[in-house]
Amino acid sequence: MQFRTYSSPHTDQPNSVTAVMLQVILALIPGALAMIWYFGWGILINMLLATATALACESLALHLRGRPIRPTLRDLSAVVTALLFALAVPPLLPWWLTVMGVGFAILVVKQLFGGIGYNPFNPAMAGYVLLLISYPREMTSWLPPEMLNMTPLGFTDTLGTIFTGSLPAGLGWDAVTMATPLDAMRTGLDMGQMISEIRESVLWGDFGGRGWEWIAGWYLLGGAWLLYRRIISWHVPVAVIATALLFSSITWLADPATFPSPAVDLLSGALVLGAFFIATDPVSCCTSDRGRLVFGAGVAILTLVIRRWGGYPDGVAFAVLLMNMAAPLIDRYTRPRIYGHD
Repeated sequence: MQFRTYSSPHTDQPNSVTAVMLQVILALIPGALAMIWYFGWGILINMLLATATALACESLALHLRGRPIRPTLRDLSAVVTALLFALAVPPLLPWWLTVMGVGFAILVVKQLFGGIGYNPFNPAMAGYVLLLISYPREMTSWLPPEMLNMTPLGFTDTLGTIFTGSLPAGLGWDAVTMATPLDAMRTGLDMGQMISEIRESVLWGDFGGRGWEWIAGWYLLGGAWLLYRRIISWHVPVAVIATALLFSSITWLADPATFPSPAVDLLSGALVLGAFFIATDPVSCCTSDRGRLVFGAGVAILTLVIRRWGGYPDGVAFAVLLMNMAAPLIDRYTRPRIYGHD
């Protein structure tokens, strides 16, 4: 019998970096459109600004390093970093903070370590955490979802607010912005309220934060597409979601008055986005299958620990970066046994 062979690594459908990144971008579209629908034009403006900044910073770094620019820009990795960053930040974030965060992600976290394939941390989350620690007020000023927004801003007003820092005449920041569901829950718990009392707020829908629960559903659909196309393996997202549901169920059953239900934990923040699009970064994640399971479980546990006892309402970005640091050690103890070696 004669078999068809190809040049190494002997596969008939090789995946290029560009093809993989393009599939990730396509998978992000449903969730991105949902965010634009619920939170306005600022999401789209941030995506465009972040993408332009990422490409400019990538070009600058490659020029300074004496590397070819066009082939690297074509791999779309900088675009994916920019989009993930833009989808994580508030819609009215000042333009200079978006430029700062993306510039740090590309120039320092990615290119300073050698470019794609060498960065030890997820660039988008590193840029996000830099801004969250440095500018907490700006990074927590979210708009209310569309059904609760009494003063919606049009495209022109949103553009002017992002680039000038000033709202249209007659509007104040307190009238335009609102706490996120997780932030409102943290504040309520600190004030001694029970979960049942907090859930009576208009911020909450049937399962999670109003608007946020639908956004999580669309990101879940995009993640399912990546699994179907075999762009990512199932190990990290399944480990993240399963561990989060288990951890949340234990705490909720132990004390439902002060701990949210698993549905709230899963559908009210960035956990689904993190499970499928952020924690699955092949460079900063673990390489072995068992290692990916440990990595995903660690992301889920750290996220919920930060939500319950940490200083931030959501902890996905911190959890991913902490597990990035642990990834080499996890790989060391979970790598498959090499044939012929003990």
